[in-house]
Amino acid sequence: MSRIKVITDPSDLVPMFRAVDTKVKREVLKLITLEWHTSKEIEELFGPEGREALTFFEKMKLVETRWQSTGGKQPEKAFHTYYTSFHINASWPVYEISDVLAAAVMDEKEFKKIEKKIVDLVGDTGKFAGDIAESLGVTFTMLKSLVKRSAKLEYRGHRIEKRKDAA
Repeated sequence: MSRIKVITDPSDLVPMFRAVDTKVKREVLKLITLEWHTSKEIEELFGPEGREALTFFEKMKLVETRWQSTGGKQPEKAFHTYYTSFHINASWPVYEISDVLAAAVMDEKEFKKIEKKIVDLVGDTGKFAGDIAESLGVTFTMLKSLVKRSAKLEYRGHRIEKRKDAA
């Protein structure tokens, strides 16, 4: 089945850039594009970073999952890429795309510092995105891009919350 991801929001580019920002992520993505693999198989091939890549892909909704029999043992969750291609409709103001690109290529230490601030602001109950953007002094596009980069945070309507399955 052929599925196409249509990118119309500039912040949707962040997960795309981050999905291939390390050699391990690129290799895992290539492997699960070809066939289904369990997280155990990926971890055996790539170590813990491979498992983290799958978690990231799942959060970004780049993979689909199914339960797969493993020879009489308990079934395991297997992963495969969800999309076969991407269509990018690129016509955004420079100030928006500059925020998106800045969030995508931001140094990991700097990103982790900002991510921690957002996690602290969100708390256990979540918080309205506009309030967080104002507290941090960033544009809504920058905030949205940072949240899409994070494996710990997600949007729920106009609120930002901690992911339930995040460590």
